[in-house]
Amino acid sequence: MWKLFKKKQPVDVAANKVPQHIAFICDGNRRWAEMRGLPPLMGHQAGIANFENLVDWFMKRGVSTITFYIFSTENWKRSKEEVDFLMDLFYTELKKNMKHAVEKNLRYRVIGSRDKLPKRLANLCDKLEETSAEGSAGTVVFALNYGGQDEIINAVNAAVDAGEHVTRDTFETFLDTGDLLPVDLMVRTSNEHRISNYLLWKLAYAELLFVPEHWPDLVKNEKLWQHVLDEFATRNRRFGGGKKANYLGNKK
Repeated sequence: MWKLFKKKQPVDVAANKVPQHIAFICDGNRRWAEMRGLPPLMGHQAGIANFENLVDWFMKRGVSTITFYIFSTENWKRSKEEVDFLMDLFYTELKKNMKHAVEKNLRYRVIGSRDKLPKRLANLCDKLEETSAEGSAGTVVFALNYGGQDEIINAVNAAVDAGEHVTRDTFETFLDTGDLLPVDLMVRTSNEHRISNYLLWKLAYAELLFVPEHWPDLVKNEKLWQHVLDEFATRNRRFGGGKKANYLGNKK
């Protein structure tokens, strides 16, 4: 159980607004495996176990968008063995997600550059997005070969090429994440306290939650999922205003 929740009274989440967009940084897979005497790569395998149940659970409770940071632009610095393992794992998982999208009427998005991805994985990302484009029950997003600074730079260049003077709203149309809701809550596992170049534009007014559990422990534990919602319900979101500031759960 998370220590920071030990002394708190139960929260009636139903009486509060739930986060419309939760963004997870899925950290600590290798540490989880090493703590158990397993090969580090097995932590990545454990990190996807029960993933679809987690998505379904949060969606049933009113969350409409969930984004997972699964591979950053900096992760190419890891060993070839680990990168190759991850690319194969993502390919296998995305094929499963195709079925999940159809069964649950979900829209799947994969944000980040396709350029360095293996061709079959890049093609599968395109196919998953096309197949699920009409999904209306919720949106699941994978940040794969993604970097927040790169996204903003690419958007600036696209706006310049279009010859447009941009406002805050029109600039979003050039972002890879432009069609997504702003992030209400970002959760990072494994006791790391950084945002690591993640969704920099969409995190502008997000609540941040850093927890000690490694990702493979969070992905399969409903009690921890409930604590995520409970903690968000305690936050007083003012957005620079007073105590009665409106909740910004919907994108304008």
